[in-house]
Order: sequence, then C-alpha cells, then structure tokens
Amino acid sequence: MRARQWILAAAMLSLVACSNQEAATASADSASAEAASAPAGTFLAYEHSVSIRLAGRDISARVNAVQGSCFAQKFGDCAVLNVQQQGGEFPSGTVTVRIAPEGVEPLVAQAGTGGEISSRNLKAEDLAESVRDNALQRSRLEKEHARLLQFEARPELAIADMLALSKQLAEIEAALDGSRREAAQQRHRIDTNLLTMEFQPTGTEAGRSDIGQAFRDSGRILATSTAWLIRAFAFLIPVFIVLGAVVAARSWRSRAEKTKG
Repeated sequence: MRARQWILAAAMLSLVACSNQEAATASADSASAEAASAPAGTFLAYEHSVSIRLAGRDISARVNAVQGSCFAQKFGDCAVLNVQQQGGEFPSGTVTVRIAPEGVEPLVAQAGTGGEISSRNLKAEDLAESVRDNALQRSRLEKEHARLLQFEARPELAIADMLALSKQLAEIEAALDGSRREAAQQRHRIDTNLLTMEFQPTGTEAGRSDIGQAFRDSGRILATSTAWLIRAFAFLIPVFIVLGAVVAARSWRSRAEKTKG
C-alpha cells in the first residue's frame, strides 16, 4: 500500500512538472504574440497632472463641480479618489480621479473654464512585463489545478493522499484568485487614466496675498521683538538694582572717608 502511494506521488509530481514547463513555454509564446499584435499603448498606464489658476472665490465651487461631473459619469466612466479644499485667505483645491481616456480632455476643459492652465504633465508606466509575468503565472497555476483535479478523481486514492491533494488545491486556488485580482487591477489601470487637478488663485491674487502676508509677518515680528526686549529689560532690572546699590555704597563710603580726613 505504501509503495503504491509513493509511486502515485512520484507520478503526480512528474506530471505537474511537465505541465509547468509546457504551460510556461506555450504562455510565453502566446503573450509575446499578443504583445506584438496589440495596438501601441495597450499596456501603458497614464497619469495626468494639471495645475489651474482660477479666481480664489471660484475655486471651491469649481472643485465641487468637477467632483459632481465625475460622480454623474458626465464624461464617461469616472471614480473620485481624492478631494482636498482649503478656504480663507489662501484658497486652493485638489481633485484626483480615475477616468476613461476619452473623458480626460472634457474634464480638464471644465476645470479650467474661466481660468488658466499654468502647467500640465503626463507620464506613463509600461505594464507590459508585469502583465506578461502575471499571465504566465496564472496559466501555470491553472494547469496545476487541472492536473490535481484529475488525480483527485481517481477512485483508488487513499484518504491521506486525498487530504494532501485537497490542501494543494486550496493553496493553488488562493494563488489563482490573487493572480486574477492583480490582472483585473492591471487592466483597470490600462483602460483608465489617473488625473490630478490642482487649483490655485491667480497670480495677481497670490501676489496680493503674499504682500498682505508680508505685512502681517512684519507686525508679528515687531511684536515678537518688542516682547523680547520687555522680557530682557525685566530680566535686567534686578541687575540694575544691585549695581545701583553697589555704586551708592561706594559713594557713601568715599564721602565718609573724606569727612574723617
């Protein structure tokens, strides 16, 4: 009985090893052919960064409008990832979304209406290698999973062998789930664009704010310096008192000596 189990285990390992090699070779050829025939940019994940100058009083409303357009899917598939706003004397805002490629320009146009696009950057991450590696791993796992299912269906398997196979199947299925999730995430990054829009007040408003801040800073610096001088004077008062007492004592002693003389 034990000899039969050893033979079965050895056969199973041999079949799995062969299937791994065949799967890797076939998947590599398939992935290479797919990459060669795919349109340019298929595996590129694009990220846009746009800086917009806008009247400070309009920034909050514009941030809300851009966010609302994304929620309403106005320009295609869109998901809001991050929104930040700051009011007061230095208003600003940031909106980050993941949007379908065809929606990037319309959303940027809405964000910049009545303002000025001061800077814009575009970068792309090539995911071709990551996609290929994940596809190879998923194919290998699927082949192993199919082979183990064939062994599990054999009626002559002992209980211990069935338990070992069940454990291996559970591990492979968990790895397959992770590989499929990664593939879905990669595909989502390729099919959509990451867009970050930063809103700042116009140059004139920013200049006025800087001047006002400079005046406020000068007042704060003057107040701090005056407070420091007051503290320094208060600290020196006891010293002045002691010095005055010493001088008065010496003067009194000098007059006393002259009187005796």
